[in-house]
Formats: sequence, C-alpha cells, structure tokens
Amino acid sequence: MFEDLNDLYQQVILDHCRKPRNFHELPAATCSAQGFNPLCGDQLKLFLALDGDTIKDISFVGSGCCISKASASLLTEFAKGKTKADMEKMFGQVHEMVTTGNIQGDVGKLAVFAGVYKFPARVKCAILSWHAVMAALKGDAKPVTTESEQN
Repeated sequence: MFEDLNDLYQQVILDHCRKPRNFHELPAATCSAQGFNPLCGDQLKLFLALDGDTIKDISFVGSGCCISKASASLLTEFAKGKTKADMEKMFGQVHEMVTTGNIQGDVGKLAVFAGVYKFPARVKCAILSWHAVMAALKGDAKPVTTESEQN
C-alpha cells in the first residue's frame, strides 16, 4: 500500500493537518499558552486542563502550515494523561528528533516528524506547539516564539 515509511509518515501528517484532533477551545482550561512562528506564519493557542500535575484534557486553535498543525494535533493526542515530567522528557526527545533525526526512546506516532531535520526551515513549525505546551505548564503568560529556536 505504502511504498516506504516516508509515504506512511506523509499520510499521517496530511491526515492530522486536514483533520486536526482536539482542535477547539477548551472552556475548562486551567492554563494556556500562545505560540507564533514568524518565519512561516504559524500561530496557535494551546489550552490545558490540569489535575494537579497531570494533563486531563488539552486542545488547540490557530492556523499554520501542515507540519505545524499536524504537530499540535499529535501533541494533544500524546499529552492526555501525561504529567509535567512526562512532557518535559518528551519535549527533549522530540526536539532532538526534529533537529537531528535521531530517535531516542519510544516516541510513538511522533516519529512521523523524524525527517523534519532534513528541512531546517520546517523544524520551527514542528516544535512550536511543544514550546507552547512547556510554557503553559510553567505558567508563562508571555507568547512563545520560534525566533530563539536553534536549528
């Protein structure tokens, strides 16, 4: 069906781009964060409903390129039920993966972004939602931007 793994990854990204999961405002949010990627024009707002240190629910709204939207969609699927520590660990793994192509540990479906490192201009698109979720978990009200992101 798929000629190789890259075709499968492209299909997953396109599916999440066209039909993003958890794409709505979350009225019961206990924290939120905004993210902006001036290079591509991606902008999003993440909403989190925390129960102590655990993400009970998460959603996002915004606009952007396919990689940015798919990354936020897959992030929201991954994050439900995870703790702040789980998210910090996965942020490190995802950041390493999108900047170098190296997959460390079990990243599950997020592995679809392993090839992003080959397209340096797209690294910021893939990591934007991750910076935003980390800002939300830290209670940082200032919008995050990808301008400080190193490729």
